[in-house]
Amino acid sequence: MSDSHAGQADPREEILTIVDEHDEIVGEAPRAEAYARGLRHRCAFIQVRDAQGRVFVHRRTPIKLVFPSLYDMFVGGVVGAGESYEDAALREAEEELGVRGLPRPTPLFKFLYDDGAGHSWWSHLFEVRCDLPVNPQVEEVAWHAFVTDEELERRLGEWEWVPDGLDAYHRLKAFRAG
Repeated sequence: MSDSHAGQADPREEILTIVDEHDEIVGEAPRAEAYARGLRHRCAFIQVRDAQGRVFVHRRTPIKLVFPSLYDMFVGGVVGAGESYEDAALREAEEELGVRGLPRPTPLFKFLYDDGAGHSWWSHLFEVRCDLPVNPQVEEVAWHAFVTDEELERRLGEWEWVPDGLDAYHRLKAFRAG
């Protein structure tokens, strides 16, 4: 997931909305402070599929602030202060994929991610179809491909995945089976 907004030089200074366990706003803080103090904030997760129904999968760059060099089956990132989940989802998807003109991602559900080790955020999961040729941000994406659901399932045990994305993936499978 994205660690920066376009035009901002230092993602650590990005102002985030801080929320409580019910996703109610309790304040704002720079990203670096939110991460250092384990403050709960908001994130958007977007599952991207191409025209053939394959899922966009990527490996994060080693310079990412959170979960560097791990694989992810979602694009997305933090919701900035004053920004809606929906606006963040579209912005993040277009930034990370390197495209313009995506349809607004479809909201699916929200959940609280908390690993018990200082990573906690309210997460809104979306999906979007991308028929455009992608040109992912080199600062964000070290490698990418569109893979079938079967290949993604096969890779779950082979590659090291971001823990929040893996949690979101299992929740999405349960949601769709539900």
